[in-house]
Amino acid sequence: MMLMTTRSVTRRKAVLGIAAAPLALPAIVRAQGSARVVVIGGGFGGAACARALKRSEANLQVTLVEPNRTFTACPFSNEVIAGLREIEAQQFGYEKIASDGVTVIAQAATVVDPQARRVTLADGSSLPYDRLVLSPGVDFHFDGLPGYDEAASQKMPHAWKAGEQTMLLRRQLEAMEDGGLVTIAVPANPSRCPPAPYERASLIAHYLKTKKPRSKVLILDAKDNFTQQRLFEKAWTELYGGMIERVSLSQGGRVTSVDPASNTVITEFGNYTAQVANVIPPQRAGRIAAIAGVADTTGWCPIDPMTFESRLVPNIHVIGDACLGGGIPKSASAASAQGRACADAIVNLIAGRTTETPRLTGVCYNTVAPAYGFSLAGNYQPKGDIFAEVEGGTTSPLDAPPERRAREAAETERWFQTITAATFG
Repeated sequence: MMLMTTRSVTRRKAVLGIAAAPLALPAIVRAQGSARVVVIGGGFGGAACARALKRSEANLQVTLVEPNRTFTACPFSNEVIAGLREIEAQQFGYEKIASDGVTVIAQAATVVDPQARRVTLADGSSLPYDRLVLSPGVDFHFDGLPGYDEAASQKMPHAWKAGEQTMLLRRQLEAMEDGGLVTIAVPANPSRCPPAPYERASLIAHYLKTKKPRSKVLILDAKDNFTQQRLFEKAWTELYGGMIERVSLSQGGRVTSVDPASNTVITEFGNYTAQVANVIPPQRAGRIAAIAGVADTTGWCPIDPMTFESRLVPNIHVIGDACLGGGIPKSASAASAQGRACADAIVNLIAGRTTETPRLTGVCYNTVAPAYGFSLAGNYQPKGDIFAEVEGGTTSPLDAPPERRAREAAETERWFQTITAATFG
């Protein structure tokens, strides 16, 4: 695997061609060919941004910092949980990104010094930058859900970061006896991929219907309404009868605490002890955002939507799930679009050119059963401090025939193949 794990500061500087002293000049003054851009986070947003930067301006020194040598994608991970797909189909390496000329460093970033424009890595070495891009995804706000922490997630998996947790939830479903209760605790917005908990409930119900038909899925929801609600509820009636039940916020569905010892989920109006408890906790921007000082009191990162530059710290850009994007969803599709638009903005900023107004498209695909899918697509442009939806969005019709649902399910697979090939292939 073509990943750099340079062991000494001296060697890294020699390989990357970076100077030893902190930067003294504004990034925009530097010649474009010698400018250094560091991207932290190798998911759909960060990887797309790093690749687009290098392809837009070959002389840029682009470094992607990502501690994991293999990326495990969240889209389609609900199918892994339901036994419809293997985890290996979700995993991608960074070899092709490195072959494009991006330096890939398999370490975690631990410190960001905005004054010196320098990132410190886990081994103590550092990388100076002219522009820094943060694409850290989400972390969990464990303080927001009493009883739930990293240890509790081993008993009550969140499976909201694809990988080991995905497989843990799958194994729990496989081990559950027929007639068991599966609870899914859904947090309030903002959160990563808002429709995904309901897709998960659907696909778990599909697994139970075929393997353990006396079982039930209970959604305990911190929201009254959710994206594409009518489409989901229609599918649940058509496909699963009374197997899926949802308790909304106004009905007392908000989870207030959990008890991992008894696998009990506690709400304001009742306690639910489940055989399998999928607890999705409240979320915030990935940890490095707070370290860099770009996260505000909400836990998310305010940005200038024209350039994705932080409203709090200059020369740092934030993309993907971590940013306060307004109407644009926290999704893989949106993160990828933001990554490419951010790359364009950075190239223009370094060159001293006026940045162009980005127009982004975000698409959310949902699969509720094999050959049954629907989607929501939106177009977004800057409006004030956020992205706002503009005309041209589409959603699947409520009364579509089975052929349309099957076609959209196939389109979902094609979309995944396209976005992963463009990002990692």
